[in-house]
Amino acid sequence: MAAQEPILHWARDHRVHHKFTDTDADPYNSRRGFFFSHMGWLLVKKHPEVIRQGQKIDMSDLRDDPMLKFQKRNIGVPILLGLWCGEDFKTLWYGNIYRYLIVLHCVWCVNSVAHIWGTKPYDKDISPTDSRFVGFVAIGEGWHNYHHVFPWDYKTAELPGYRWNLSTSVIDFFAWLGWATELKTVPDEIIRKRVLRTGDGSHPYSIEMQNNNNNNFDKLRDTEHFWGFGDQEMTTEDMKYVKVL
Repeated sequence: MAAQEPILHWARDHRVHHKFTDTDADPYNSRRGFFFSHMGWLLVKKHPEVIRQGQKIDMSDLRDDPMLKFQKRNIGVPILLGLWCGEDFKTLWYGNIYRYLIVLHCVWCVNSVAHIWGTKPYDKDISPTDSRFVGFVAIGEGWHNYHHVFPWDYKTAELPGYRWNLSTSVIDFFAWLGWATELKTVPDEIIRKRVLRTGDGSHPYSIEMQNNNNNNFDKLRDTEHFWGFGDQEMTTEDMKYVKVL
């Protein structure tokens, strides 16, 4: 229904993208420009490195999944079901085109916009960014800097609740049904350490640390700095070692 190829192909390319971001092995390499990372990669042959690394990437956890194998074999069935239910081909065709025009461009923004514009609260040295715009249009997939730093977090974001991350609600719903299990996330302490070590300073933890440093500096300035000899703030110890010629 999404017309984004079989799940197995999508997952393979996604894993290669994470492992080889912005290299020749990256299917959506943002170094090749906005258009390429947005949709151009679908219009040209894959770089040989993408194919080579895609063949080597571990897919053992998905390859033998019966549901995914069924989906790959029957990827065209949803269209046939629509025709069987009485929908004419013209309606299906235009519905598909309009959906591509809107929905898929929103999805593609994750690979293009969220690799060019935005903040880098978790790692300033990589291209993925956190983008509120992409977070809105892609219903929660715009916190890409976080996603690349912590790719195992099922929420793909640090944000609580579903206000900017509706995608998480879908996974949580299936977890409630018992269909999604072993959901993984990141402890707050690990996030804080990574933010302070490699972030660009835009995260609240970084701002808090900067404010604390400024406050400490102000305290030091008020108590330990003085205008010269004779200032009341000058300690007896300092005065004792002054050499008077």
